[in-house]
Amino acid sequence: MRRKKFGTKKNIKIISVVNKKKNTAINHRVTGKKKSNKFILSISILIVLIATFIAIYLSILSKELPSLTKLEKIDPEMATKVYSSEGELIHSFFTYNRSYTPYDKIPQSVIEALLSAEDRDFYNHWGINSMGILRAIVVDISSMGFKQGASTLTMQLSRNLYFGSEQTITRKLKEALTAIQIERTYSKHEIIEMYLNINPFGHHSHGIQAAARRFFNKAVGELNIQESALLIGMLKGPTRYSPIRHPERAQRRRNLVMNMMVDNEKLSKSAYDSLKTLPLGLQLKNPNEMTIAPYFTEYIRIQLNKLQDSLGVNVYEDGLRVYTTLNLNFQEYMDKSIAKNISAIQERVRNQKKFNKYRKSMSDSAFNDLTTVQLAFVAINPHNGHILAMVGGRDYKKSQYNRATLARRQPGSTFKPFLYTAAIDNGYSPSDEYYNQPTVEIDPDGTRWTPKNFSGKVGGLVTLRDALRRSINLVAVRLINDIGPQTAKQYARRMGITTPIRAYSSLALGSSDVIPLEIVSAYGVFANNGVLVKPISIIKIEDKNGNVIYQAFQERKEALSPQTTYIMNDLLQGVIKAGTGVRVRTKYHFDIPTGGKTGTTNDNTNAWFIGFTPDIVAGVWVGLDDYSLNLGQGLTGSVAALPFWGDFMTSVYDSVEFFHGSFVKPEGVEYFKLCTESKKLATEYCPDTYEEIFNLKYRPTEKCNIHTEKGIIKNNKRRRF
Repeated sequence: MRRKKFGTKKNIKIISVVNKKKNTAINHRVTGKKKSNKFILSISILIVLIATFIAIYLSILSKELPSLTKLEKIDPEMATKVYSSEGELIHSFFTYNRSYTPYDKIPQSVIEALLSAEDRDFYNHWGINSMGILRAIVVDISSMGFKQGASTLTMQLSRNLYFGSEQTITRKLKEALTAIQIERTYSKHEIIEMYLNINPFGHHSHGIQAAARRFFNKAVGELNIQESALLIGMLKGPTRYSPIRHPERAQRRRNLVMNMMVDNEKLSKSAYDSLKTLPLGLQLKNPNEMTIAPYFTEYIRIQLNKLQDSLGVNVYEDGLRVYTTLNLNFQEYMDKSIAKNISAIQERVRNQKKFNKYRKSMSDSAFNDLTTVQLAFVAINPHNGHILAMVGGRDYKKSQYNRATLARRQPGSTFKPFLYTAAIDNGYSPSDEYYNQPTVEIDPDGTRWTPKNFSGKVGGLVTLRDALRRSINLVAVRLINDIGPQTAKQYARRMGITTPIRAYSSLALGSSDVIPLEIVSAYGVFANNGVLVKPISIIKIEDKNGNVIYQAFQERKEALSPQTTYIMNDLLQGVIKAGTGVRVRTKYHFDIPTGGKTGTTNDNTNAWFIGFTPDIVAGVWVGLDDYSLNLGQGLTGSVAALPFWGDFMTSVYDSVEFFHGSFVKPEGVEYFKLCTESKKLATEYCPDTYEEIFNLKYRPTEKCNIHTEKGIIKNNKRRRF
C-alpha cells in the first residue's frame, strides 16, 4: 500500500493558508497592542494637560486670593458708639451698623440655630464639605444651573469677606480655597464668631448684636430660642425673610430653622411645638434714629467729623468708643420740663389776634410751622465745662437745626450782668445810684435811640443792686455811657462771648446777638470763682482696641477776680430772692443758693432765663424761628423761659444724687453797714441801715453826714447821672 506524501501540493497549500491566518492574527494582536498603547498615552497626556491647566489656573487664581496677612487681620467696618457719662449707649454712627460680640457672649441658642440651619458638619470638615460638593454637582448638572450651593459656614464667611455673591465657578473656587486657608488660620469658635459678626441681617444691621438691637431692642445675650431662630433664618435672604416687610414668610422661616434644630437634636419636639405658634415679638429700633438727646448727639457727630482727620480715623467705620459728658438723668428731666410747659406757651402764642391774618391765608400745617414755639436749653457743670444736657429745638425729626449751639439771638437783659461786671470790676459798688429817668442816645452810626423801661415807668435814684434786681433799662443805659460800651464789650469777650458785638449804648439792653451755649457758659464764671471753662461734650475717645486716642483738654482762664465774681454772684442772687427771677422761689420753691437773670427783647421776640447754683449753670431761650414774629404780650423771660428752668432744676436737685457745693466768700470782700438814705457808712445816728458787700480795694470810707448828732443834713447824697 502506498503511503501518502506529506509534502504534496495540496498539503503545502493548506499549510500555507494556515500559516497566513496565524501571521494575520499575530499582526492583528501587535497592531491592537500598539493602538492600545497610543490610547493610554493620549489619555495620560490629556490628564497631564488637564492637571497642568488646573495647576496653572489655580496658580493664577491663588494670586487673586486674599493674602495670609489679610486673613490674619480680618478687620470689618465697625460702628462708632457714643456713650453717656454713666457709660450708657446713646447712639451709633456707621457706614455698616456693626458691633463686635465675642464668642462667649453669644447665646448657645444662636450658635445651635446657626449650625443646624447652615452647616451641621461644621466641626467635621476642614473648610469644604466633600460629600456636600458632590451632591451639589449632581444637582447642578441635572438642573443645568446653580441650584445647590454646598457652601460651608467657612465658605460663606470667605464669600462675605472677599468675593460677593456672583454665581460663577471661579468665585466658588476662590471661596473654597480661601475657606481652607481660614480654617488653617482660625479656630472653629473664632470662625463662628466672625461669621455672626460680619454677616448682614438686613435693615442696616450687620452682625448679630446690631440685628438683636434692630429687631428686638435688646443685647444679643438676651435673645431667646425663637428670636435666635428668626435672626439665623434671615441669613438665607435678609430681604426675602425680613420680619418687617414679610412677617408671615419670616415666621415660616423661623419655624423651619427651629425644626432643623429638632432634627439636629438641639431642640425638643415639645419645645418646638410650643414655640412655633408664638408671634415674632418684634421691638423695632431704627439704628439711624437719634432717640436720646438727639441735638446733643448730632453735636457730637459734628465734632467727631472735625477731629477724624487729626486723629487719622474714620468715624463711621473704625469702631470708636466716644465717652461724652451727657448725664442721662439731667437730660430726662430737661425733656420732661419741656413737655410739661411748652403746650401752654404754644397755645398762648397761636391764639394771638395778630396771627389771624396768617391763619386765614395759610394751610393749617404751614400756619403751625410758622408759629411753632422753639427753644434752646443747656445745662453745664461750670467747674469742668461738661455739657450735662442739651435741647436745641422742639422736635428733632422736624428740625435738626440746633438752636442751642447755632442760633444767634438778642439776649435782652441777660446781657446786663456783663455790663454790671465791668462796672464792679472798675471800682463801682452795688450801692452807687443812678437816676431812673428818660434819656436820648445817638449811636455812632447816627441812629437816634430813646430807650424805655419794660414797664414804661420811670422814677428817682436807684442803686445798681436794685437796678439789676428789677432789670431797669434806663439805669443800664446811663451806666454803659459811664464805663463805655467798648469796656462792656471787652468783659463779655473775657467771659466767653465770641459773636459780633456792636459797642453802642443799646448793648446795655442786649442788642447784639449771642449763642445760647456761649452765654450760659459765660454765666458759669459767676459760679466758678471767676474762672471760665470752655464747654466740652467729649471726655475721651478710644479706638476699637480700647486705646485712648483723644483726651479732652479743659480750656480754663481767669476771666474775673474772685472779688468781682463774688459781688456779682451776690447781686444776681438778689434777682432770684426779690427780683425778676423771684418765681424760682415763690412758684418752684427752689431754695438752693441761686443767681440768675431774666431777659426779654422788644415786643417779646426773645425770652430768656439763665440761672446758676454752686453746681450747675443752665439757660433757656424761647422764641419763634422767624425774627419778624414775637411771642406776644405777657410772655416775658420770667413767664416763658423761667418755668422750664424751674421744673428742670427742682427735679434734678430732688432726684439726682451728686455733690452739692456752696458759694465761698473769698478774701478781699466784706459787708459794710450803710445808711439807707445816704448810702455811706452808717453811724449810730442813722435810723435805717442795711448791709452791702464791697471789694476792699473800693471799700467805703465816708461816713453818713446826713444823720448827725445835731439832726439831718439834706442834699448830701452820692449819686451818678
